[in-house]
Amino acid sequence: MLKTFDFERTPVVELVNEILVDAAKRGASDIHFDPQEDYLKTRIRIDGDLIDYTEIPNTIAKNLITRVKIISGMNITESRLPQDGAIKATLEDIDLDLRVSAVPTNKGEKIVIRILDYSLSLAGLESLGFSPENYKKVVKMISIPNGIILVTGATGTGKSTTVYSILQRLNKENTNIISVEDPIEMDIQGVNQIQTNSDIGLDFATVLRSILRQDPNIIMIGEIRDTETAKIAVRASITGHLVLSTIHTNDSLTTIERLLDMDVERYLLASALAGIISQKLARKLCPHCRKLRPTNEYERNLIKKVTGKDVSEIYTAVGCDECKNGYNGRIAIHEVLLINQDIKDAISSNVRKEQLRHLVYNGDVISLLQDGIGKVLEGLTTLEELLKIIELDDDEIVHSTGLENAIEANELTKESVKQNDNVNSTPVTQTNLNNNIKKEIPKVEENVIPTPTPTNPSMDSGDKHSLFANRKSIFK
Repeated sequence: MLKTFDFERTPVVELVNEILVDAAKRGASDIHFDPQEDYLKTRIRIDGDLIDYTEIPNTIAKNLITRVKIISGMNITESRLPQDGAIKATLEDIDLDLRVSAVPTNKGEKIVIRILDYSLSLAGLESLGFSPENYKKVVKMISIPNGIILVTGATGTGKSTTVYSILQRLNKENTNIISVEDPIEMDIQGVNQIQTNSDIGLDFATVLRSILRQDPNIIMIGEIRDTETAKIAVRASITGHLVLSTIHTNDSLTTIERLLDMDVERYLLASALAGIISQKLARKLCPHCRKLRPTNEYERNLIKKVTGKDVSEIYTAVGCDECKNGYNGRIAIHEVLLINQDIKDAISSNVRKEQLRHLVYNGDVISLLQDGIGKVLEGLTTLEELLKIIELDDDEIVHSTGLENAIEANELTKESVKQNDNVNSTPVTQTNLNNNIKKEIPKVEENVIPTPTPTNPSMDSGDKHSLFANRKSIFK
């Protein structure tokens, strides 16, 4: 249901403040102002899903857009070019740290506000949802004196949160930490943070060349975006520095391939690479209303192939006053690769991709699919959520279990559940559901569990932000 405002009587300043505060209280990560013919459509993203929020009449829309541009430090006279800005303020005892982007469309300017939340970063690595095995690998990874550690994933999957949590752990009095960021997303006491500014030539590569003469122990690079930055980062890591950075890849194997595609020398990459943390986000089941239901034949076969366990029941979403459609918040799905000597030798000797894949995923690596199913069995998320975020070509196990038909199976499941009159009633009869699913999914052959083989890399472009500006006083 859309939220209503008294647009005629509420001043624009109060209207903007109320929208920002209400979105933050609801746990939104983004606010979208989409221009339409007759109104400004406003949506908010909660737990990864965009939902309609309100409709602002065009008589108010232009003033609202101008207000947002003013407090974020944008040029209000420029509406033909994209602009970036930032807002930092305290409203109703809520500390807001926002990034703002404006782009011109055929119907007017579209504004998107990213609401940054660093509570998890401050809570430490223990709060990020790592499995016990993956947590031990991360702790071991960040304890090495030099090398490069990469956190990978698509935009909005919590890479910055993970990197800042690692920095919090490494931030000690006897350590000189320097970060190069665009923008600086979180102020950390004791860390020397540098904001890039491409307008004056202060880009990642330029700053990196300079900070190597600043006697750093640890260097954090906000994002590896180009060949020059990748090469300097790798070279910095083999000269006695621990380098942390992020890159937009899906998993460990595609990360190695991406760096090689950036013309990083093989012998340097083999020597420098210490570890890769890949992650995705899935909606988290509400602990208040989740309930167990019987697994169908497809689900049992998939879980058996991945974990070797016979599972007869898994949790499903229900819905209550404490959540939204059975979900509340999000949880990270991880893949942690601790580089060993065999992988280093394979990288430097230019082995075939299949051989490198075998080395990466035949060791003690828990793939994204395996970690996700583990969290499904713990009742932290659902199999339906997992299949939304794990790409169908990520693992060979996909093809051996008929996972390519999982989306159809899930659609059948959701359609069957919708037919129930009462959402809190007993789930749809499993026999009927199995019969429907069997029509769509071929019989799973009993074969040996194959090695997971991510094969579908994709490149996501990172958000570019302008120089941070504190606009706190404007709200007074």
